Amino acid sequence: VQLQASGGGLVQAGGSLRLSCAASGRTFSSYAMGWFRQAPGKEREFVAAASWSGDLTYYADSVKGRFTISRDNAKNTVYLQMNSLKPEDTAVYYCAAAARWTYGSSSLRQYDYWGQGTQVTVSS
Repeated sequence: VQLQASGGGLVQAGGSLRLSCAASGRTFSSYAMGWFRQAPGKEREFVAAASWSGDLTYYADSVKGRFTISRDNAKNTVYLQMNSLKPEDTAVYYCAAAARWTYGSSSLRQYDYWGQGTQVTVSS
């Protein structure tokens, strides 16, 4: 599976962005999908994940109520709608695909494929 993330940019605090991650290769709907982010000098951290059909989702506490993950299996794309952005949301955002996925786990190790990342910068 090849993943291509896009949609990042510069936005003021309180603003919104929608990230997209387009998948190609093997059957997209066979993979749970996740979003992670990595700020400078920090480890990569879990943001959100969606099950194969998208009916199960969960979020890091830091983004709960502000971010929404969704997927369109017909378009082989997963999205991350980010609202009420804060400067601390500034990071490179990565999408990832997991063939074997445990609901509620934020572990990076369960993800098999990663996109190249897209930069999100939130100014104060």
